[in-house]
Amino acid sequence: MKLLFSLKKTLTVMAMAILLFVAPFAGQAEASTSDSIIETATSLKGIKYRYGGTTTSGFDCSGYVNYVFNQHDIKLPRTSSGMYNSGTAVKKSELETGDLVFFNTSGKGVSHVGIYIGNGEFAHASTSKGVRVDKVDDPYYWGKRYVGAKRIADVNAVAVAK
Repeated sequence: MKLLFSLKKTLTVMAMAILLFVAPFAGQAEASTSDSIIETATSLKGIKYRYGGTTTSGFDCSGYVNYVFNQHDIKLPRTSSGMYNSGTAVKKSELETGDLVFFNTSGKGVSHVGIYIGNGEFAHASTSKGVRVDKVDDPYYWGKRYVGAKRIADVNAVAVAK
């Protein structure tokens, strides 16, 4: 009987020790893909603009978006207009983090893309200032040029962290 009590006590102590060790990491096992994308997107702020650029040595807008999504194993068309022709249309009032936002900066249809990061802001590669964050409804520039938004499948799903 003493042996059984001692064994139970030992197992209880071991179980508690394991729980104390594992508990701080429990919330880290799952992460939203869109949160991971936003983290990647904003970590690249300050990288210069480069026409046709697809690497951290310089990005154009679609090269930047492609780079960010590629880091999360999500493949997109190469150009902003190609991206606009994929995904599911989203109303501006229903934007979620990770959605792609599109603008007409050339007067000839979709010519610029960025990643919606929440709070009315999007991350993108600006021709004048490189990778940065701006307001979607900026009354001086972006607000007047907004064309629409698209949601890419599986971006807002919960995924197991790599």
